[in-house]
Amino acid sequence: MEQEAAPAEAQAPAVREKRQTALKRLWRRIRQPLARSRFTKAVLTSLLSWFLRLVRLTNPLTRGSTVVADGEHEHLQPGIIALWHGQHLMAPVFYPKGRPLVAMVSRSADAELNALVVEKFGIEAVRGSGGRENTRHLDKGGAKALIALKKSLVAGKNVAMIADIPHGTPRDAGLGVILLARLSGRPILPAAMTTSRRKVLEKSWDKTTINLPFGRSSFVIGTPVFVPKDADDTEMERKRQELTASLNEATAKAYALVDTAQ
Repeated sequence: MEQEAAPAEAQAPAVREKRQTALKRLWRRIRQPLARSRFTKAVLTSLLSWFLRLVRLTNPLTRGSTVVADGEHEHLQPGIIALWHGQHLMAPVFYPKGRPLVAMVSRSADAELNALVVEKFGIEAVRGSGGRENTRHLDKGGAKALIALKKSLVAGKNVAMIADIPHGTPRDAGLGVILLARLSGRPILPAAMTTSRRKVLEKSWDKTTINLPFGRSSFVIGTPVFVPKDADDTEMERKRQELTASLNEATAKAYALVDTAQ
C-alpha cells in the first residue's frame, strides 16, 4: 500500500500545475469578452469594492499603525503616496475620506478594473505607467500621466503611484516616482498596509496579496523622501535607492504589526 501511495503523491503537484494552466488558458480566452461587457465590469467593480469595504470594516487597526488624522503628516501634503505592486489593493479603503486623491493606474486591459474600483471610492484615476527605469524614455502615455499628476499636486491634491516597475524586479523602486517628486517639489510618502488574514499568490511576479476579513490590519507611512529640483542622474539614483529602503521598511513594519499583535 505504501509503495502505491508514493506515485500518487508525486503526481499531485503535476495535477495542480495542469489545473492552474487550464484556468489561465480559460481566463485568457474570456478576458477580452468580459472587458468589453459594461454590465460585467459594473458587477465585478461593485463586488470588489464591497469586498474591500468588508475587509476594512472587519480588520481593526493594530496599535502602532500610522494615524493620518492626528495631523502629523499635514505639512507633507499634497504628497506622492508610493506603494508596492501586489501590496496596494487595500489602499482605497485606507485612504482618509475628504481629501482629494489622484491615482496612476496602468493602461493595460487587466488594470481597467482597478481604475473602475478606485473611482468607486471617489479617487480619480489617471492611466499610465510611471515606474520606468530610464526616465528619459517614458512612453507617450507615461509622460502624459506624469504631467497630469504634477498638475494635481499643484492643485493641492495628493497623488498615488506604484513604485516598482510592472513585471520588473518586485519591491525595487523605478525612477518614475522620483522624477515626479523632482518636477513637483513634493515629498514621496512610502505607504504600506496589510491584514493578519491574507492569501499570498506565490506564483505571481509581485507576490500579490489578497487581504481577507475578520482579522487585524495595519497602516504605516514610512520615512518621507525629498528629491531636489536640481537632482542629477546620480542623485536621482540615490533617491531611488532611498525610496526602496524606506518603502521596504514600512512594509516590514506593517506586516510585523499584524503578525505579532495579540
